[in-house]
Amino acid sequence: MRKTLALAFAALIAAGTLGGGKALASTSLLETGSTLLYPLMNLWVADYQKAHGDVQITTQGTGSGTGISQAISGVAQIGASDAYMADSQMKGTPMLNIPLAISAQQINYNLPGLNNRHLNLSGPVLAGIYSGRIQYWDDKQIAEMNRGVKLPHRIIVPIHRSDGSGDTFIFSQYLSFSTPSWKNGPGYGTSISWPAVSTAVGANGNPGMVQTCQHTPYSIAYIGVSFLNETNRAHLGYAALKNRAGHFVLPTAATIHAAASTLSSRTPRDERISLVFAPGASSYPIINYEYAIVNPHQADGAKAGQLKQFLMWAIEPHGGQQARFLNAVHFLPLPGPIVALSKAQIEKIK
Repeated sequence: MRKTLALAFAALIAAGTLGGGKALASTSLLETGSTLLYPLMNLWVADYQKAHGDVQITTQGTGSGTGISQAISGVAQIGASDAYMADSQMKGTPMLNIPLAISAQQINYNLPGLNNRHLNLSGPVLAGIYSGRIQYWDDKQIAEMNRGVKLPHRIIVPIHRSDGSGDTFIFSQYLSFSTPSWKNGPGYGTSISWPAVSTAVGANGNPGMVQTCQHTPYSIAYIGVSFLNETNRAHLGYAALKNRAGHFVLPTAATIHAAASTLSSRTPRDERISLVFAPGASSYPIINYEYAIVNPHQADGAKAGQLKQFLMWAIEPHGGQQARFLNAVHFLPLPGPIVALSKAQIEKIK
């Protein structure tokens, strides 16, 4: 009899039916949004769930605009975004904007015969291309920045995101901060009214941007640095961009760190800040915090607890900030003071 009871008790434990006969099912969380953050989120989740079998995290690369809206609506527990929420979006909501890592964006091009060279480009030149004022690769403004380079007299094909995108947000911020005419319109945002350019092409997500640029000779595109391996495999070129100090710099760990270090001390408690066009002689001009957009008032206590635990792990030096994760997607870890600010925000989740 004792052996029978022991076996029955063990079966109850294994089935998770103790405590009023309720099954102790694993908690599910949904992360959706940024395609720039998506590769890192997949690495994190795969590793995290090995040690946390009581949570199931689903990831989706749907674009930052969708990530923000679904976090606000409650469909997703984590809205991944390359962009912080604007004041107009924050109005009437309790949403948290929690930095998880530092990333950057490349300006890629498919210029036959020149993809192995880093062309010099600037915000005003890119604004000219995307507004249609600069139509040919050998335009005087591009040629002056690239003396000695034989540029083809070919029409430029500007590629932009067709979905709501944090990549569009930071790219259009660079144009706005460096080019007054662009700032006055179209301006910046996750979705903007792109100027009517006859050769322009829309693409969905960073994967779509890579593919479209690869298959469109004489095109130009803005692509998140987490897709560097993909752009290299596609043999796309990428530019040195003119920064606020007037220097042309490539997106390297050193130049991204230089830009982040000038602005991390200015990050407010709610952590909504642009890192684009940072001061500094060696600062790369298009970098950003990768955000988790989260409602602090979760309807489900179990989800709230698992959400806090995962986000805390993501920003810990021995968790998601390990080099083996970040180096794989060419991101940089959060500086110590930013980790502290993010922790304070995560603690608000109930």
